[in-house]
Amino acid sequence: MFRSRGMKMAVEEGDVVEVDYTGKLKDGTIFDSSIEEKAKESEFYDESRDYEPFSFTVGEGEVIPGFEEGVKGMEVGEKKEIEIPPERAYGEEGDHPLAGKTLIFELEVKNKSG
Repeated sequence: MFRSRGMKMAVEEGDVVEVDYTGKLKDGTIFDSSIEEKAKESEFYDESRDYEPFSFTVGEGEVIPGFEEGVKGMEVGEKKEIEIPPERAYGEEGDHPLAGKTLIFELEVKNKSG
């Protein structure tokens, strides 16, 4: 169950959060987004995808460490931009296309429960 807007809504470990995000490289290239309008600005747009807030449980390792750390302490409705170095993302080296890259995320916590 989601709390009403009148209560303090800081994200904590164990909370299930819904986050709108746009992920970019340092040069501004968008590589992913939960927001359809932002996705349309990039080459990865997929009209068959449902663009909606991303839901995950904080502290369960479901996302890269830097993303989770960036969301902790945010409140519902809050927006912020975070910069995640490779070691808190996909590592300095590896097979992942974003390995070795610093990632920028624009975040907005849309909802939380927990």
